[in-house]
Amino acid sequence: MTKSSPLTRHFVSARPRAMAALTRYFRTVDLAEDAYQEACMRAVKSWSKQGVPKDPTAWLILVGRNAGIDALRRRETERAAFEGLETGQNLDDVEADYADAIDTSDYRDDVLRLLFMCCHDELTVQDQLALALKVVVGFSVEEIARAFLAKPKSMEQRITRAKKKAAAVVAALETPSLHERSQRLNAVLVMLYLMFNEGYTSHGGGDHIRHSLCLEAIRLARLLLQLFPAQPEVMGLLALCLLHNARRSARQDVAETLVPLDEQDRSLWDRSAIAEGQVLVEKALRRGRPGAFQIQAAIAAVHCAASRAEETDWAEIERLYRALEQVQPSPVVSLNRLVAVSKVQGAVEALQGTEMIAEALQGYLYFHTTCAAFYVETGDEGAAREAYEKALTLGPSDAERAYIEGRLSALKK
Repeated sequence: MTKSSPLTRHFVSARPRAMAALTRYFRTVDLAEDAYQEACMRAVKSWSKQGVPKDPTAWLILVGRNAGIDALRRRETERAAFEGLETGQNLDDVEADYADAIDTSDYRDDVLRLLFMCCHDELTVQDQLALALKVVVGFSVEEIARAFLAKPKSMEQRITRAKKKAAAVVAALETPSLHERSQRLNAVLVMLYLMFNEGYTSHGGGDHIRHSLCLEAIRLARLLLQLFPAQPEVMGLLALCLLHNARRSARQDVAETLVPLDEQDRSLWDRSAIAEGQVLVEKALRRGRPGAFQIQAAIAAVHCAASRAEETDWAEIERLYRALEQVQPSPVVSLNRLVAVSKVQGAVEALQGTEMIAEALQGYLYFHTTCAAFYVETGDEGAAREAYEKALTLGPSDAERAYIEGRLSALKK
């Protein structure tokens, strides 16, 4: 069965909610994964003959639960905890009742709990992402290893260690309070943003863009928006991902060389994704609670609104970055604002602004490439060369290295 087959698409779509519910039932991710896999195998046989049920997720949860109970009984463990549960039910008889019993609030808390488990604060960012890709998204160890440029065996060991460390979160099965839910949602949003970023600008190696990671982050952001339709930051995150991903076809040329935003062929941009993102941004901002994701999405929307690079409203972008500095102050945000400053007030003014953040960003590749561009504009090609050469020492991806070397070769000897 291929990844694009109809049944596989159902399994991929149902996985976050089904895995979340099964993890709550069995209090262990490993058993939940085994149970979900068994449910999918049974679905291949059943759905091929009888058709897809009206609620595939509920069907998979029910069958997965029963498969997990069978496995526990076969191992003769936790018998008392599951005594009296019947596993030989007729699915046609119970499917509708069971589907009705699983409402949106169940999905919401279960999915949040599972995603929050992956956001365990003792895990590194990469381990959080690897765990989420394995447990929530269902990527194979081989796929995750390729994404992080690691050997499959090493990645499997990392994921196993991450599962053990995060297991304490699974044990806390109580329904989260409103405050806890808000905290968990924020952590989940950051994790999904990092997942998208890892796909949008992958760190090191030959693939600068990994579309599968971008698409999975967008899919999970859509799921969260279904569960939290009134949360403006969820709208903002989905809008941000859509607006950035809309430019993917123009970000590299046929030789896979990076193409800067102001040089991209905008006819290649996905206008339907841009339109959806713009609507989400406007809807979110009307709530009157602007957050970091909403502001970043608004910035992306301004870029996407310009049919030509020269028509970009840089003054509005600079204003939005000032607002972002208030909500989420960081040297990187300040650096991005200075790019807008260079367009509005000139590169000399922008270079003066970099002095305040230079120390904090010495290890940040894009600080040096940005400064190099400023130096080129001011005519100081010697300083530009030094900045580009510094950037080359900071672990660029193959595509980034080719781009920087191209800029270096364009400078006067």
